[in-house]
Amino acid sequence: MNPSSTHHPPLLKTLFLDIGGVLLTNGWDHQARQRAATTFDLDYAELDERHHLTFDTYEEGKLTLDDYLARVIFYQPRPFTVEDFKGYLFAQSQPYPEMLHLFRDLKARYGLKVAAISNEGRELTVYRIQQFNLDTLFDAFISSCFVHYRKPDPDIYRMALDVTQATPQESLYIDDRAMFVDIAKGLGFQGLQHTNYDATRDALATWGLVCDWDSARHVA
Repeated sequence: MNPSSTHHPPLLKTLFLDIGGVLLTNGWDHQARQRAATTFDLDYAELDERHHLTFDTYEEGKLTLDDYLARVIFYQPRPFTVEDFKGYLFAQSQPYPEMLHLFRDLKARYGLKVAAISNEGRELTVYRIQQFNLDTLFDAFISSCFVHYRKPDPDIYRMALDVTQATPQESLYIDDRAMFVDIAKGLGFQGLQHTNYDATRDALATWGLVCDWDSARHVA
């Protein structure tokens, strides 16, 4: 039996999703940087300090990835190339297949708009869109590198509403970071902090969004 047939019509028209930590691994978080420091024999403390001094500017689309790496890694000679390091950086991105299937299924079942609200640099964003076919899920990418605002700035959420012509009351924002969910709620969105597949699937059902969770559970 189709589980959606036993539920009321959904209360939502638009889903706004974070990408890193919800659909994919984070692209370049502290764990990825620690792995890179070990792999490339780098001083992690120095790498991390330089990262924090410049990464926000990269995420806002005001630096290229080459600029960022020149400041954080290649400010001195290295026994590896920029392309070697970029390849490693991109390879840190991995999908959460169940989550991707979940939202693809819900979009198809309920005719939802789905848009990303994401903090990420341009080259990493484009790589992740292409590598994981995210353009077949999302109708719009309100990414910090494209719009030059980044969470927690409320303007990125307001811009997302403008771009999609959605109302906050009929929109659900999902993020793995509680503060970003709280900001969305403060602007009138419905909000959900993602912790794991089962909890998010069950929470979505309370809004009338029921997926084919058996097939999602067995996605390779």
